[in-house]
Amino acid sequence: MNRLLTALTLLLLPGLALAQAAAGGTHDALDLTNHGVGITAIVLFLIAYALVMAEEFTHLRKSKPVIIAAGVIWAMIGWVYAHHGLSELAEKAVKHNLTEYAELLLFLLVAMTYINAMEERMVFDALRSWLIRKGFGLRALFWMTGVLAFFISPVADNLTTALLMCAVVMAVGAGNNKFIAIACINIVVAANAGGAFSPFGDITTLMVWQKGVVSFWTFFALFIPSAVNFLVPAIFMHFAIPNEKPKADSEMVAMRRGSKRIIVLFLITIATAVSFHNFLGLPPVIGMLTGLGYLQLLGFYLRKTSHKDIAEAEESGKLGDVVPFDIFNKVARAEWDTLLFFYGVVLCVGGLGFIGYLAVASEVMYTQWGATTANITVGILSAIVDNIPVMFAVLTMNPEMPIGQWLLVTLTAGVGGSLLSIGSAAGVALMGQARGAYTFFSHLKWTPVIALGYVASIGTHMLINAHHGF
Repeated sequence: MNRLLTALTLLLLPGLALAQAAAGGTHDALDLTNHGVGITAIVLFLIAYALVMAEEFTHLRKSKPVIIAAGVIWAMIGWVYAHHGLSELAEKAVKHNLTEYAELLLFLLVAMTYINAMEERMVFDALRSWLIRKGFGLRALFWMTGVLAFFISPVADNLTTALLMCAVVMAVGAGNNKFIAIACINIVVAANAGGAFSPFGDITTLMVWQKGVVSFWTFFALFIPSAVNFLVPAIFMHFAIPNEKPKADSEMVAMRRGSKRIIVLFLITIATAVSFHNFLGLPPVIGMLTGLGYLQLLGFYLRKTSHKDIAEAEESGKLGDVVPFDIFNKVARAEWDTLLFFYGVVLCVGGLGFIGYLAVASEVMYTQWGATTANITVGILSAIVDNIPVMFAVLTMNPEMPIGQWLLVTLTAGVGGSLLSIGSAAGVALMGQARGAYTFFSHLKWTPVIALGYVASIGTHMLINAHHGF
């Protein structure tokens, strides 16, 4: 009965974890799945995650409950292991989790810093201004924002991309809630689909790449399935868009000095991270941190030559718009609540994995159900729970699967969140940004055609990537 309860709990709310135990020590770990500590840990995690899902209503930041739960779970594990004279084993396990988390934290921190730097240099505002000035019709704008979201999200994160495109839609379609709702759905689907075929497009793909399961270039085998996932529902939604042409806005936004160089340095930073991983066998985070140094040097140059900004502002009469470039302000603006939430859930389910629960879930899903069924289910679960916890649970289970199956679970975890508005960070953020127009139920109305795209993308992947094995 306890094994069934454990399996059902983890299937309904898969957890995020990066290691079941410390390397080399798994065979000595105690099985606490039938112990009071194990049951208490499951209950604590479920309570913490329920508070995370209720953040919109409680306004309690999602990092708080999971950080506390992580500390209590590992304290209970430490207490049991200390009584068995195995404190070193528990310590080694939690340090392994912390090391893995530190790599991801620093990688994401560099990426967020670059995105914040581009935002401060008005890169995204200039793009939005250009789209609005062109005076595209609503249907043309629907497709342009969707396509841009699909191609920007593999480099920037899908949340930033979705917010940018939503701002364009709201500026052009002000007062037309039907257009805003459908365009926002399209943006969410496109941003999630675009993030699925790139190691940098989503935290889940980044995790798979850093884990070494799928090589950098192999991810791009998912490009066509991801495109199908975006295009199928977009074609259906196209016919619901009013065939109107709103009045163009003449406002022009210029990028600040250094913006183009920051874009180039970001691309060089990505190339550095890939090179460190592929050619030197080093963690990608080392390359990303090296790239942060590139940005720091550029920031130093921009500060030293700030007189050019002042001169340009005096000519344009916008002296008050001069903002000195400060790299540490960009670091401070990173989404720290998300990064700390990430820590809490990594440690929470790292503890659950060390207790032994993920081994039970892996047995049920990947041995009894089969890899294909399990991986498709992962995508559906990611529409209810966030895709990050779901994917990390799979990585911690580390089932024996061919590359084709790892690509499948990467695809489904990435695009499955589009099935519901609450299934991805992009959807949740846009419900807040386009409040009143884009809602849970407006998205739910189009879930059947989004599901059709989900099924079509899986079928496309299994057809064109059969050589990777299933």
